[in-house]
Amino acid sequence: MGAEQGSMIGSFLPLIILFAIFYFLIIRPQQKHQKAHKAMLEGLTKGDKIITTGGLIADIVKTEEDFIKIKLNEDTVVKLDRAFVAKKVDSGENA
Repeated sequence: MGAEQGSMIGSFLPLIILFAIFYFLIIRPQQKHQKAHKAMLEGLTKGDKIITTGGLIADIVKTEEDFIKIKLNEDTVVKLDRAFVAKKVDSGENA
């Protein structure tokens, strides 16, 4: 019984190692990125410059619970779902 159990663990060891590599190279970094993106979305305020997932660059006019109002140019203000904000443009970046 002892030798049979040892060979079973030995046959699953490569699978366990593969899962560990997969976790540390793919799953964990993706979770960190999602947390950082969520924190960025919650920290958006009036006057911030953002880039939408559609590639539009806009300034935030007003933040609401699920939506934000953004100014595309001097005349156009639209409402955007927070989920469609790709990133916040830092003041040092050109957009």
